[in-house]
Amino acid sequence: MFSDRLLQISAQAEKELAPIFAKIDSISFDNTERVLDAFREYRVSEAMFAGTTGYGYDDMGRDTLDKIYARVMGAESAFVRHNIVNGTQALTIGLFGLLRPNDILLSVTNQPYDTLCEVIGINGANGDGSLADFGVEYQQVDFTKDKKIDFDGIAKKLSEGGKRVKVVFIQRSKGYLDRPTLTVEQIGEICAFVKARSDAYVVVDNCYGEFTETKEPTMVGADMIMGSLIKNPGGGIAESGGYIAGTKRAVELASYRLTTVGTGAEVGASLGQNRSMFKGFFLAPHIVAQAKKTAHFAAYVLEKLGFDAYPRYDEMRSDIIQTIKFGYPEGLIKFCQGIQSASPVDSFVTPMPWAMPGYADEVIMAAGAFTQGSSIEISADGPIREPYIAFFQGALTYESGKIAILTAVQKLLDEQ
Repeated sequence: MFSDRLLQISAQAEKELAPIFAKIDSISFDNTERVLDAFREYRVSEAMFAGTTGYGYDDMGRDTLDKIYARVMGAESAFVRHNIVNGTQALTIGLFGLLRPNDILLSVTNQPYDTLCEVIGINGANGDGSLADFGVEYQQVDFTKDKKIDFDGIAKKLSEGGKRVKVVFIQRSKGYLDRPTLTVEQIGEICAFVKARSDAYVVVDNCYGEFTETKEPTMVGADMIMGSLIKNPGGGIAESGGYIAGTKRAVELASYRLTTVGTGAEVGASLGQNRSMFKGFFLAPHIVAQAKKTAHFAAYVLEKLGFDAYPRYDEMRSDIIQTIKFGYPEGLIKFCQGIQSASPVDSFVTPMPWAMPGYADEVIMAAGAFTQGSSIEISADGPIREPYIAFFQGALTYESGKIAILTAVQKLLDEQ
């Protein structure tokens, strides 16, 4: 199935990556210990897996899982809900909870992910219910030319905006941009810088970053983090959902947008979803480690074959995303098709670019997952625009991830 040359590179990759894999296992151990300590502290029991209906008052499992997320994330408060449909909705709930008319939302890590742009109303008020429609002004600070945080630019915006700057927004991962993912340490530096100059909430899109390090942004000063359960924290088990964690007041305000002012996180039936969310969160540190190992392996193999992979194979990372810059659309398309063909679900399907809702460009997406759209399982996608970058992420097991990469790369080589 695979050429001798590709198998030789694969063997060499695992030999050279052994020290990095050991570091990843160490991070997984520390994070698993933190999760297990929280489960024991809050006395997780079989009774908590029972679902509630209707209003969901006194849902012991839901309320305990909220506490576990808060403890593990180093936050004062949190809520986790199966009916948050994706990471974008979690972000929307958080932003609408904190922002008011005439406030400024300041993004300090370039433009946010494509699907959030419509929520913000970056192109102006259009009557669809964006933040711009409600009088929230959006401003942005880009990375410097050498792709570093522009602290001078942030200071200028904070000074000019004054008290109107209500939220400083950080996107931890790269999204569909060709820029570095931020480490937790870097996020902490931004938090300290902002808080020395402003009373604004520091809010972090934490998607793809959970459990890649031993700390989360709420441990280094972030007021709120948000993410999706069909990415890292769901552990490949949760079938839907999202979370918000942070300071007590920030989470409370977000909970009022989740339900209603006054009821907040005290209502919401779990409908039998507690077990999968508990189990997924327990497995998440290990599953994230599998995805990280797969990403390192992918980078090594692709680099050795002359492809432009970032981060490099020997760089430790703060999210699960591996990018491959092809420079031409056919390379991006063939790679994604190769990943799909090695997936456990819908392997017989050939993905093609299409106009996905919420995206400015056509997008190709390989996602042969047990849960639709589950990035933590295994997926590869990218917008059909220059420089034609594939964004690869996930793998429930390193072994399946390795097979997927070898399959996709073999497809690329066969087409050359």
